[in-house]
Amino acid sequence: MRKSLTKVKIIPLGGMNEIGKNLTVFECKNEIVIIDVGMTFPEDEMLGIDVVIPDFTYLEQNKHRVKGILLTHGHEDHIGALPYFLKKINVPIFGSRMTLGLVENKLKEHGLTDVELNRVNAGDTIEIGPFKAEFINVNHSIPDAFAIALHTPAGVIVHTGDFKIDYTPIIGEPMDFARLAELGKKGVTLLMADSTNAIREGYTQSEVTVGQALEAQFMQATGRIIVASFASNVHRVQQIINAAVRFNRKVAFSGRSMLNVSGVASELGYLKIPKGTLIELRDIGKHPIEEICVISTGSQGEPMSALSRLAANMHRNMELIPGDTVMLSASPIPGNEKPISKIINLLVEKGVTVIHDRNADIHVSGHACREECKLIQALLQPKFFMPVHGEQVHLKAHADLAIEMGMPVENIMTAINGTVIELTKKTAKATGSVTAGKILVDGLGVGDVGNIVLRDRKHLSEDGLIVVVVTIDKKTAKTVSGPDIVSRGFVYVRESEDLMVGARKVVMKVLKECEAKKITDWSTIKAKIKEGLRNYIYEKIKRNPMILPVIMDV
Repeated sequence: MRKSLTKVKIIPLGGMNEIGKNLTVFECKNEIVIIDVGMTFPEDEMLGIDVVIPDFTYLEQNKHRVKGILLTHGHEDHIGALPYFLKKINVPIFGSRMTLGLVENKLKEHGLTDVELNRVNAGDTIEIGPFKAEFINVNHSIPDAFAIALHTPAGVIVHTGDFKIDYTPIIGEPMDFARLAELGKKGVTLLMADSTNAIREGYTQSEVTVGQALEAQFMQATGRIIVASFASNVHRVQQIINAAVRFNRKVAFSGRSMLNVSGVASELGYLKIPKGTLIELRDIGKHPIEEICVISTGSQGEPMSALSRLAANMHRNMELIPGDTVMLSASPIPGNEKPISKIINLLVEKGVTVIHDRNADIHVSGHACREECKLIQALLQPKFFMPVHGEQVHLKAHADLAIEMGMPVENIMTAINGTVIELTKKTAKATGSVTAGKILVDGLGVGDVGNIVLRDRKHLSEDGLIVVVVTIDKKTAKTVSGPDIVSRGFVYVRESEDLMVGARKVVMKVLKECEAKKITDWSTIKAKIKEGLRNYIYEKIKRNPMILPVIMDV
C-alpha cells in the first residue's frame, strides 16, 4: 500500500493584499507554529482607531495546539500585535536579541510579565513541535533580522521575512548567502518571499549611501538640524548620530517611540553614542543653535508625532525658527503622501529648509528590489513559490518575476488572508479558508468597534448630529415638555434659526399625530420623528445628519 505524504498547512492571517499586519500559521501533525504577529496603522476612514491587528479567531479555537511564535525582526508590522495575542494565548517566543529587547519593552507597557522569551542567534536551529526552525541572517532596516527556514516533513520552507541585500551594512554582517545556497542545493519545497519592492526595478541602495548624503546636508546647514526617521531604523539613527558627531553637534531625541527604541538599542550595544553627545531635549536652549541636532519621529506625517507637533507649534520643548533645517529621512508609505505633503508645506511656511527624498538622497528602502528578489530565487531554487508581504500589485509583480525565472505557473501559490495552503514534498494547493480579517483597537477596547460603529462615526464626522429631546406621558401619549432640539456639527444654530424653528414644528406635528392615534410605543414614535425630520432637513438644505430622538417618561 502506498504511503501518503505528510502535509503541512500554511495559513496567512495577515500580510496578504496589504502592507503590515504580518502573521503566518504553519500547521503539521496537529501542532501549530506562528511566524510574526504584527499590526498596521488605521486607514483614513477608520476614525478614532489606534491600531489594526489580525483576527485571532482561528488560533483561539486551536490555542491548545499552538507551540510558539518565531519572530523575523522587531518592526511593528511584525511584533506590534503580540501583546493583544499573548493576552489570549500565552506561548513561548523566539527572536533575536534586538527583537526581544523591543518585545520586552512592549510587553511591560501592557503589564505582561510572565511571557517566555527565548533568544536565538543567526545560525541557530531549534526544535518546536514537529518543526526544526533555522534562523538565517538577512539585512533589513533594523538590526538582527532573520529569514526562517522551517525543516518539515514536507521539506524545507524558507520564509525570508523582510529583507534587502546590503553588502556593506551599517550594523552586523551581510546576508548569509552561503547558507541560502546550501539550502537551495539540498532542495527547498516552498519559498515565501517579501514582495514589498517587487515592482521596483534594479537593486536597493546600501544604507552607507545615506550616511554620505546626510553628511553633505549637515555640512551645509547653519542652524539647528531636525531629522525625522522611523524610530526602529537603528542603522539610520546611527548614521545621523555619526554625522552630528563629525560636525560637532549635540544630539537630542524627540518622540516616545524614538526614546524607547534608542534606549533599547543603546542598552544592547547596537546604537553607539559617544560620551557627551546626547543631551535632553529640554536642554537644547543651553547650546548654540549651530550645535544642535534633534532626531525625531514623524517622517510619515503621523498626526500626534513629534514632527507634526513641531509643525503645528504644539511641541512642549521646542519651536521651529527660520534657519532650521528639517530632513525627512524616509519615503512615504503608500497612503501617507497627503499628510507628509501637509507637513512639508507647514514647515516651509515657517521659513524652515526642508530636505526630503525628492530633493536629496537621504533615504534608501529596507526591502529588496526585483534584481535582489531574483537572486534569492536563484539561490534557493524552490519547487513552489508563494509571494507574501504586499498589496495585490506587489504580490502579482513578484509572481511574474518567478515566472521569468522559470517557475511553472502552476507552482506559484497566490493567497489572501485566511487561505489554507496544503503542502507536501510533491504538491501545493489551496484547500479552503479560515476566519481572517481586521480587529480594530480603540484605546483599551479591542474588537468592540466594528463596521457599524465606524459607519456611525463617519456619518457624524460628515453630517453632524441632531438630538431631539421630548417628555411624553406614556399612558396618554401627551407631550409634557419639548421638543427641544440640540445640534452638534450640523449647522451653527444662531445663523440657522428659521431652519431650527421649522424642525421643531415638524417634530411637534409628528407628536400630535401620535397623540391623536394613541401611539404609546416609543420605538414607533422615534421612528416617525426621524422620518419627518429627515425629510424636512433634506428638502431644505440637502443634508442627512444623524438624528437621535430621546424620549423621557413622567
